[in-house]
Amino acid sequence: MAAPRLPVAALALLLAALPSRAATAQAAPPARLAASIRRLFGAGARVDTLRVDSAAVLRLSRGDSLLGFAEVGNVIGKDQPITFLVAVDPADRLKDVDILVYREPYGGEVAYEPWRRQFRGKTAADPIAVGRDIRSISGATISVHAVTAGVRRILADLTAWHTRGAIR
Repeated sequence: MAAPRLPVAALALLLAALPSRAATAQAAPPARLAASIRRLFGAGARVDTLRVDSAAVLRLSRGDSLLGFAEVGNVIGKDQPITFLVAVDPADRLKDVDILVYREPYGGEVAYEPWRRQFRGKTAADPIAVGRDIRSISGATISVHAVTAGVRRILADLTAWHTRGAIR
């Protein structure tokens, strides 16, 4: 049976209702998720939801062309969850990271484009480690480490699932 094909807004509502892998999971606001997908993959991208293990993976395409995959993740900052999106292209290169909800009073600089830009083009073979290929931010150390670890985990999962054919 084929995966359901939904418009981005309907998909966002569906994803908000799905449980995440993290015990501390928080839902991504539908409007923020839809805007992020449009920014990363363009208006009119078709979104299919694939269930892999306990994750909801988004498959993005236009016509017969695969644009990539994305997954919403959650990590704990100092005290609160940080909800983010990791998007990869068909070659499993990190397309971008988008912070969907930042709930802490400090450290929100992880949502700024100059910091997120350093993830672009990375693969699961890269270290993706603070102090190696990811720079820290003074005053946001906990958030930087948490988001970096979450991105590394999701990128590894998406790459492994794509390699073994669980997502295609």
